[in-house]
Amino acid sequence: MSLLKRLGSSPAPQPQDSASNQPSAASKPVAPPPPANTPQEPIAREQPTDLPPPAAHLSEQTVSATPSDAAATDKLLELSLWIADRIQASLGSQTQLKPLPETERLLQERFAKIYHQANTRLPDSQVKQLFALVYDEMTGFGPIQQLLNEDTVSEVMVNGPDKVYIEQKGKLKLSSVQFANDDHVLKVIDRIIRPLGRRIDRKWPMVDARLPDGSRVNAIIPPCAIDGSTITIRKFSKNKLKVDDLIRFGSLTPEMAEFLRACVVSRLNIVVAGGTGSGKTTLLNVLSNFIPDDERIVTIEDSAELQLAQDHVVRLEAKPAELDGTGRVAIRDLVINSLRMRPERVVIGECRGGETLDMLQAMNTGHDGSLTTLHANTPRDAIARMETMSMMAGMDMPIEVIREQIASAVDLIVQQTRLEDGQRKISYITEVQGMEGNTVVLQDIFKLEILGKTPEGKLNCELRPTGVRPRFTPRLEARGFKLAANIFGAQIPGQRGRW
Repeated sequence: MSLLKRLGSSPAPQPQDSASNQPSAASKPVAPPPPANTPQEPIAREQPTDLPPPAAHLSEQTVSATPSDAAATDKLLELSLWIADRIQASLGSQTQLKPLPETERLLQERFAKIYHQANTRLPDSQVKQLFALVYDEMTGFGPIQQLLNEDTVSEVMVNGPDKVYIEQKGKLKLSSVQFANDDHVLKVIDRIIRPLGRRIDRKWPMVDARLPDGSRVNAIIPPCAIDGSTITIRKFSKNKLKVDDLIRFGSLTPEMAEFLRACVVSRLNIVVAGGTGSGKTTLLNVLSNFIPDDERIVTIEDSAELQLAQDHVVRLEAKPAELDGTGRVAIRDLVINSLRMRPERVVIGECRGGETLDMLQAMNTGHDGSLTTLHANTPRDAIARMETMSMMAGMDMPIEVIREQIASAVDLIVQQTRLEDGQRKISYITEVQGMEGNTVVLQDIFKLEILGKTPEGKLNCELRPTGVRPRFTPRLEARGFKLAANIFGAQIPGQRGRW
C-alpha cells in the first residue's frame, strides 16, 4: 500500500481549464494536458532530440541559482509528474527501474510517445530539462536526485515542498529545487523507506532510513511537521575518505594521525564525541580502517552507515517495531547479542541510551579496541553524557560505580568539532587517566587553538600537542609503537601543523 493511502489521502486529478494548462502532480490524469501557448515546433514522435545524460551533475552556481520564472518551473515539474505517471502505468505499478543505459533508452522511447500525445510544444532546452525530471522521478528520488548527484553537496534538507536547502562547502544555502506539492514529497519518502521495510504514517510520523549508497535519511510528516513533510539527508562521499584525506583537509595533523593509528592497533577503547554534523561517523570510519585485517569486527548501528574496508565484518542493524508494537530490536539488544559472536572488535555507530552501560561492560570484560560515537561538546561533557546514558539502562547503580566503569573502560576521547566557518576538525584528543576521588581525570594530549580570522572570514586554527605523553604509552610500546618525542610537542614549534 502506498504511503498516501496509508495516510488516508486519495489524491484526485486536478481540474484543468484553458487558463491553468497544468496537469495534476499527485495522480495520473485521465486525459493529456492541452497544448501550451509557446510557439515552438513539436518534438518528433519517435524519439526526443538530444536528450541529456540524466545523471549529469549540476554546477555549484546552478545549485544555488534562483529560478527566473517560478510559474514556468512549476508547470514543467507538474508536466514531468504527469508523464512519469503515464509511463509507470504503461510499465506496471510493480516495475522498479534502475538507472541503467537500457532503462534510459526505454524511457526515451516512452517519453517521446507520451510527450507527442500531450500535444505540448516546448523549446528544446525545456524538453531536455523535462526528460531529466522524468528520468529522476522514475529511477531516483525525484527533484532532489540532482542534488544527490552533486559531489559538492554534503546535506539535503527538504523543509516542505517549496524550500529545499543544501549544505555546500560547510555553508547552508537555499537551492532552486522544488517539489510540486506535499504529496510529491510523501511519494519520495515512500520510495526511500519501502525497500527497507520501514513505515511512516500518522500514528508514527517519523522514520530513520538510509539510501542505497549508505546516506543517512530522516523523515517526519504531518501532523508533527507543521509546514509540510520534511526530509533530511546526510550524504556519504562516493569515495571512502582515508586518513590522508583528513590530513589534506586540515582536520588533523600527520602526528595526530600516527598517534591515533597506534592507539587503534594497540586495542585502546576510543570514544568519538561531537555535535550534530561535526563528522563523527566519518572519523569513526577512518579510525576503523586502522584495525588489522585479521580481526573479526562486529558493527552495530541504528541505520547501517559505516563503510569498513576489512573483509571480516559482521554488520548488525536495529529493527523498528511492527504495527502492533512488537518485534523491536534495539541497539542494546544487538550489543548484548554481539558478545556471543566472538568479536575481537565491537564498533557501535552511536550510543544514545542504555546500550552505553552494556558497551562499557563489554570494554571491561575483554573486548578491548572497541569504538563508538556519542553527542557531546567537550571531552568532559562526553563523560557526563556516558554517565547519564548508563543510568538510562534502568539499573539502580550509584553514580560513583558508573564513573569507575567509565574510567576503567574508556582510554581515549577524540572530540570532533564543526567550526562556525564550516571547517570540521579534531579539537581534542584526551586521555582518560582514571579516578581521583569521585572525579574522572582527563588529560589533553592534542588540542585545537583558534588564533583569529582571516579577512575572508575563515578561522585561523592551529592543532597543537600539549607536551604530555599519555600514561598508556607502555601499551603502545608493547605493540611496537615507539612514538617520537616530537609527536607530543618536544621539538621546535616550527614543525607544528597550522591551517
